[in-house]
Amino acid sequence: KPAEATPLSALALASLAMDAGLPGGVLNIVTGDPQAIGFEMCVNPLVRKLSFTGSTVIGRHLASQSSGTLKRLGLELGGNAPFIVFDDADLEAAVEGAVLSKYRHSGQTCVCTNRFLIQSNIYDDFARCFVERVSKLKVGNGFDSGIDIGPLINDKAIAKVHAHVADALERGAQLLVGGKRHLSGGNFFEPTVLGNVSPDMCVTREETFGPVAALMKFDSEEEAIALANATEYGLAGYFYSKDNARAWRVSERLEFGMVGVNSGFLSMEVAPFGGIKQSGMGREGSHHAIDEFLELKFLHIGGISQA
Repeated sequence: KPAEATPLSALALASLAMDAGLPGGVLNIVTGDPQAIGFEMCVNPLVRKLSFTGSTVIGRHLASQSSGTLKRLGLELGGNAPFIVFDDADLEAAVEGAVLSKYRHSGQTCVCTNRFLIQSNIYDDFARCFVERVSKLKVGNGFDSGIDIGPLINDKAIAKVHAHVADALERGAQLLVGGKRHLSGGNFFEPTVLGNVSPDMCVTREETFGPVAALMKFDSEEEAIALANATEYGLAGYFYSKDNARAWRVSERLEFGMVGVNSGFLSMEVAPFGGIKQSGMGREGSHHAIDEFLELKFLHIGGISQA
């Protein structure tokens, strides 16, 4: 069942499956009332496994509805991804990774960076280079050549991004670039960078799901890890450092199901995809995704003739 705002991609996938020879009835697409369809999938005993991608609030609701049938669940829910830049990082590579992790799909993926944690002694240099790079991003129709940033999905998404930016500015953040609806109108929002944000702001506490980068400072590795983990979510995290020992040490301590080390990209078909804490349970991607739909059976066989 696709989200009601994006049914066409699922229907196109079903069409491709039919063209590829998948037998009828193996893949079925159901559109319509999300509450009614979701409830039936949760309570019907014929459904033995439910996989859901969406908000943590809805994920909890589906888990509750599914409890009566004890069905297996795969929940890929919200995120609040940190992006840490240590002072020993390759600054140019970190800036490129930051742009990739924040602005792809206009910031509308669950693994997009939500909070940038920059070591204090390189904060100004990173902010300057990052703003310069973000200022060059082009907003427009994704079918046009040279476009980097497309629209947000609806007016509600625009309103949320506006609210997060306004809250941050009211609480003392600095607007470094962007900050408003794009001059082209529609649901386009300018690629935005906010400086000197703090943990009490909506833009750091909640998932913005839009093209807004929130920069904050840290002094030590311990502080960076504490700030990164200070969220109920645990889907994805990123950090940049040239120190091999730090790479392993910080990766171990970050409370996220996926960690990118000197990489701003995590989504790939060969790797498990999923989170911990309030970001869900189970994994998508690679053989781990197939395992989620299989049951483990133990056989202990005796008394079989050797003849």
